[in-house]
Formats: sequence, structure tokens, C-alpha cells
Amino acid sequence: MNQTRSKTLFKEAAALIPGGVNSPVRAGKAVGATPLFIDRAQGAEIVDADGNVYIDYIGSWGPMILGHRHPAVMAAIETVLKRGLSFGASTDLEARLARMVADAMPSIEMVRMVNSGTEATMSAIRLARGITGRDGLVKFDGCYHGHADMLLVDAGSGVATQAIPGSPGVPADVVRHTISLPYNNTAALKECLDRQGEQIACVIVEPVAGNMGMVEPDPEFLSALRKETEKHGCLLIFDEVMSGFRVAYGGAQARYSITPDITCLGKVIGGGMPVGAYGGSRQIMKHIAPEGNIYQAGTLSGNPVAMAAGIATLSELNKPGVYEGLETRTRRLADGLARTAADAGVPVQAHAVGAMLGLFFTDRPVTDFASAKTSDLSRFAAYYRAMLGKGIFLAPSQFEAIFVSTAHTDDHIDRTVNAAKAVFAGL
Repeated sequence: MNQTRSKTLFKEAAALIPGGVNSPVRAGKAVGATPLFIDRAQGAEIVDADGNVYIDYIGSWGPMILGHRHPAVMAAIETVLKRGLSFGASTDLEARLARMVADAMPSIEMVRMVNSGTEATMSAIRLARGITGRDGLVKFDGCYHGHADMLLVDAGSGVATQAIPGSPGVPADVVRHTISLPYNNTAALKECLDRQGEQIACVIVEPVAGNMGMVEPDPEFLSALRKETEKHGCLLIFDEVMSGFRVAYGGAQARYSITPDITCLGKVIGGGMPVGAYGGSRQIMKHIAPEGNIYQAGTLSGNPVAMAAGIATLSELNKPGVYEGLETRTRRLADGLARTAADAGVPVQAHAVGAMLGLFFTDRPVTDFASAKTSDLSRFAAYYRAMLGKGIFLAPSQFEAIFVSTAHTDDHIDRTVNAAKAVFAGL
């Protein structure tokens, strides 16, 4: 496909923006590609600056679960725009979205809106530390919880894609309180908490990992997280920024029947607008200022445009049959990719949970970050470039999830599988 305009725009951006992008995951360096510059999108399709049309499986990295420019979401935004963009004061929309979130998520009775997933996770950890009076933090290898200093330890997503082991600029005194364990490893969790449990404020996890590629949780691992944190007086934080409202209406906690102490949300609850949130029981959330003494604030938190988009999105998702359709189409895609790869003799592992999918170029089962990293990155890069040339827009990283929306039809899925069939044959 002709990408002349995208390449020109990237050259202009690179002179003004580090790496030419405002988020490293967009860069395309890991796959030997120039970033696409997007002009517009509709439904499950996205159009670049050169007019090329692609079937979109990035979905703005997860939020566009209804597809682009869904009529209900656009109407809600247009209505609120007539009222204003931002007031620095409360609106009725904040409590409406908070009620919808609390009704959906088993762990949440009260919720605080913020502006990003990173802000949600760092605020949740501060809350846990303030309540417990402890400093220790346990996370899991390959789980990415945003770019806050204490979380850039064995992180996935863009950190893994760029092959950055952590980040310069993060003080050693900050990360010395962070312990990173293998994902899905119950024995390592128990050993850690038996040894240091009284020092650990919280354990944070992606209950469905989406930042080392999509990796399914072992239900016994999630159960052990709940049991062991309760045993040692630690708070359990589910980072459902990605999985919330995507693997089920009530998130992974509803799907797997595990109730964390604090839940972090984002992406889907903003319907494509910048948003994040964290919530829990009244007993926990009453510690947040101004009701309590643990401080967190945000000038644009609860922005009316984001709230309106979120309300419209959740209203659509709560209709009968939506998640059954999402799961069916996601499984259809996963099975189709696995089948065509096998026919071509290309070893892959395909995982699907809800409306999330992971495809790994390895012959080993993928259960954690170490096994995800056995993937053939050069083969993935070739696959990415070839699929892009056939009009399939994927994340330019082996370590990112594939997202399906309600706008994807069987025809979109079948076209994608047919494209992959030809690409796998070439690999």
C-alpha cells in the first residue's frame, strides 16, 4: 500500500516529538515499520492519511469495544458538547457513570474518576499503602500498570517492545519496595508472602494479562491471590484497565468469581475519551480525600465529555447478547488464525478471553512472560508487515493484545483469516 503521506507526516513529527510519536507503542521500530498516521475511522475500519482502509484490531488500544464512531456514543458526546467542555466542578454525569460502574463490578461500592490508567494504578497503590501503613508492593513479570516509577520493574507492553529493562530516571530507593514475580506462579506468590507478607501493602495484577500479549490466568492462581493476600493482611488490586468491561460486563472479577479489594479501570469506561478510575468498598474508599486523609486529585477528573461517552458505551454493552457475540467472534478469529498457521506449518499459540486475543509465534504454551518471550520476534515482524499490506491493522508488537469490537462482522473475521492464510504460507 502507498504510505507516502504517513511517511511525510512521520518525518515532520520526528523533528518535534521524541521518536515522532506520543506513546512508544505506536513507533513501529520493533517490526521495522513506519507508524501510520490516521485520518478517520468508522465501525471496525480505520483509514490512514493516504486513504488506505484497514480492518482495525487495535481499537485505540482497547477502548473502542463498540467500534469507531458508534451512533449512541457520538450522540452522547454531541449533546454534552452543547453544555461545555470542562467546568472544574461537578456534573450529574459523574455520579451516573459511577453508579453504572458500581452496579457492574462486584468489588466496587465507591469509585474515584481519574484521567488515565496510570493515574488509577498509582492512586490505588497509594491508597493501599496509606491504609496498611506498609511500603512493599508485589507485581508480576510482564504485567504493565502504567509508567509510574515504582511499577517500571519487569513491565510488559511498550517497555517489553522497546527492550527496555526498566527506565533511567527511576530512583533505586523507589523500586526497592517493588517485588516482581512470575505470572501464574502460585508457589512463588506463597513463598514471597510467607517470607515478607507483613511488609507488603498490596499485590497488583492484571487478572487477564494483556501487556505481554494476551495471557490467560490460571483460575487457581487468581484464587491463591485472594487467599494469600487475606492471610497476610495485604490488599489485592486488580488492574482491569484493559480487561474491565472487555472480558465480561463485570470484568475479570465477575468472570472468575474473585473479588479484589481495589479495582483499577480505564479505556472502555471512557468510550474512547481519556479516562481512568479506581474503586472498592466504602470502608476502603472513605480513606480518600476529602473524606479521608489520603490525598489524590485531578483538575480534569470526571470530565463531562468522557463521562457521557462512558455512560453511552456501558449502556450499549449492557444490552442482551452483546458479550456472547463478542466472545463468539473473538473465538472465531483465534481458531481461524490457529488453523491457518497450522496448515502452513507455522508454530503459533492463540488465546482468546472475552473480546481479547493473543497470538504468539512460538511452539511453546504461553502462560507467563518468560514463555511469551520465546516468541520469534522476527517472524512476528514479517507477519505484521505482510498483514498491514493486506489491510489488517494490528498492534506493532508481539507483546500487545488483539481487540475485537461489536462492529467486527463475520465478514471482517473471515477476511482477516484469509489474509493470514496467505501470509502464513509466505512465512
